[in-house]
Amino acid sequence: MSSPLLRRSLQTLSSKSATMSSTPAQRLQAVQRQFSVSIRRPKEIQDAYILSAVRTPTALFNGSFSSVSAPELGATAIKEALKRSDVPAEKITSVYMGNVMQAAVGQAPARQATIFAGLSPSVEATTINKVCASGLKAVSIAAQQIELGQEEAVVAGGMENMSRVPYYTARGPQLPAFGNITAEDGLIKDGLWDVYNQIHMGNCAENTAKKYEISREQQDEYAIESFKRAGEAWKAGLFKEEVVPVTIKGKKGETVISEDEGYGRLKLDKVATLKPAFDRSGNGTVTAANSSSMNDGASALIVTNKELAKQYGKGKRVLAKIVAYADAAVDPIDFPVAPAKVVPIVLERAGITKEQVKVWEFNEAFAAVIKANAKILGLGSDNVNPRGGAISLGHALGSSGSRILVTLLHQLKKGEYGCAAICNGGGAASAMVVQIVDADEL
Repeated sequence: MSSPLLRRSLQTLSSKSATMSSTPAQRLQAVQRQFSVSIRRPKEIQDAYILSAVRTPTALFNGSFSSVSAPELGATAIKEALKRSDVPAEKITSVYMGNVMQAAVGQAPARQATIFAGLSPSVEATTINKVCASGLKAVSIAAQQIELGQEEAVVAGGMENMSRVPYYTARGPQLPAFGNITAEDGLIKDGLWDVYNQIHMGNCAENTAKKYEISREQQDEYAIESFKRAGEAWKAGLFKEEVVPVTIKGKKGETVISEDEGYGRLKLDKVATLKPAFDRSGNGTVTAANSSSMNDGASALIVTNKELAKQYGKGKRVLAKIVAYADAAVDPIDFPVAPAKVVPIVLERAGITKEQVKVWEFNEAFAAVIKANAKILGLGSDNVNPRGGAISLGHALGSSGSRILVTLLHQLKKGEYGCAAICNGGGAASAMVVQIVDADEL
């Protein structure tokens, strides 16, 4: 009986003999098989769907949410969005959340929101900072993951607490040996300042107003209309479906915040008398009244593939197909009109015209933003921000992009297209086209 060693030797010799007796082509194929990497066939692009879309109320600066961190606000929105979607928590594999003012928020804000929402520690999380467009960009990234087949169910949205942004001081050798230390306002430094021109975002809006001949009166009129629309929408209960109340624990018990805090604070008789906030030369037109405010809030959406949309989307009011999304950039000082560049791109990708868009949601960073973009794009006013916008509802930076998408979805009916567009500091914008669908027809 031959030993194992002898058998292996005979097998090796037999293999070598077979190799030597084969043709050169056969030997080449054998080598290629040894060193080739199995290449998987590319997957087909899938459609991405939104199953639920919610937001917290938007609180005033130093208002009701001043004790609640951005991730905690985000967690509230995520938890409710998941609940309304009916998608099992174990199906969620990633969370993408926008957050701009991250100083002192703590490590990995999106990860915090994920854990605080009660999702499994195995769920990955990514924080996105594209300034005001962060929340909408988060939804775009989520859509890409679904379309490429990388994931089947994800959370996307944004969160911000501007009330809790700290002041900054230098470190180490930059500190004086003795004497006073100067602190910088983190809000201005990282959220409201044009790095390239060393001016406020409001000065960029002033530049746009002058460039497109938008008067102070036009801006004031738009702002008043925004407050009017927001007030009427709240009075009619139109926001109730999209807003999840936030419970705040305090020394005197719990307080429940269920409405936006800013829409009822307009003093109509003061609007025309306010001094320009940024251009003090006597020619300024941008004021505190026709600009958005600093706010706290969060929003979240559940994005899935078609299979899960069919399974869990039945009867969902906001079930929508993400038809297209896009980004575009302009000169930093022209950031207010960046939406006018991205909108034609996203409409082309969606294969529709502006006339087919039932509702437009533009972020009202300033009244000049809306007036300029409407002028460039040739839009009317009735279907642009029908329920008010950031001027009246508030502008919580990291959440604003996803907030306008949430509000958009709750206005559309089956078959209708809607477009959300938002500019961001640095000279850019993001946009998305969605269409309400029926799960039974997918």
